[in-house]
Amino acid sequence: MARLYVNKGLIERPVLPPQVAADTVSYKIFVSGKSGVGKTAMVAKLVGQEVPSVHHETTGIQTATVYWPVKLKSNSQVLLFKFQFWDCGEATLKKFDHILPACKEKADAVLLLFSFTDRLSFDDLPNQIARVLDGSEKLARIVVGSKFDQYMHTDVTEQDVTEFQHTWQLPVLRMKSVNGPRLADGWTLDGRAGLTDVAHILNRLAENLWHYDQVAAGLVPAD
Repeated sequence: MARLYVNKGLIERPVLPPQVAADTVSYKIFVSGKSGVGKTAMVAKLVGQEVPSVHHETTGIQTATVYWPVKLKSNSQVLLFKFQFWDCGEATLKKFDHILPACKEKADAVLLLFSFTDRLSFDDLPNQIARVLDGSEKLARIVVGSKFDQYMHTDVTEQDVTEFQHTWQLPVLRMKSVNGPRLADGWTLDGRAGLTDVAHILNRLAENLWHYDQVAAGLVPAD
């Protein structure tokens, strides 16, 4: 099903037709990664906004929200997933001890980012996992490799990714870090075309979080 969004600001709960009754399930997602790996760019793409053309270190905590409708295979029920992404700059996390606990407080998942063009960010993933997930075993976790479209400058091979997934038993998704095509006016992003860049991220996030909830409720066995 298509993502519902607006191009500016945070979206509100979309109005669905009466025949499509949908319950809303809300999740807080902490976005973690070294400076410059593309955390802010990834969040912008996920919520249908412009990717910044110049990198600036995120100061403080920035949040963004997107709604993602999903139909369950088991009973065809339509659910509206409300994802709230929390993005914080690495320098801020290091400077203020209370920021990381605030980002993780009542969080449901963490997206661990590295850049395919930055080998150090990939090699730092084990340290990042230990730092962010310490004592937070209930958090769903997904690793995302950004700047996958810049294959001419990649420092991380597919073999590296395969070995990491085998060792850590974590999924690694890939994402572009540039704006998608625009409409005829030359300014407005083509939201429909942009879905192809983000649908796999949002679908996997929804699938993992829903599974976590089902396990917690005792409805399905844990993996």
